[in-house]
Amino acid sequence: MRVKRGFVARRKRKKVLKAAKGFAGSLKNLYGVAAKPAVTKAGVHAYRDRRTKKRNMRHLWVNRISAAAQANGTSYSVLIYLLKKAKVALDRKVLAEIAATDAATFTKLVEAVKK
Repeated sequence: MRVKRGFVARRKRKKVLKAAKGFAGSLKNLYGVAAKPAVTKAGVHAYRDRRTKKRNMRHLWVNRISAAAQANGTSYSVLIYLLKKAKVALDRKVLAEIAATDAATFTKLVEAVKK
């Protein structure tokens, strides 16, 4: 007697096709040849890029701080050294936000740690 896998197989396919919603062309319709590999690959990219995003954001923060530091007559590395020496506990994310939105405060911060 054969086993009819109706419900289990359908549930498995529906889960993949739901994840493929919004994909272009046959990637959203054809389960075996298109949707399943596309969803798997999308998952691989999502997993990898969650880590890459952190790296990219830190790079952006460093660039913003560096640009603001140059505008205030110092370099990024010297500024970070002075901040650590002065025991200023602001991380790069917060420093970049201050540098991007409030230049006057950043200038005051730089002047304070230079002394």
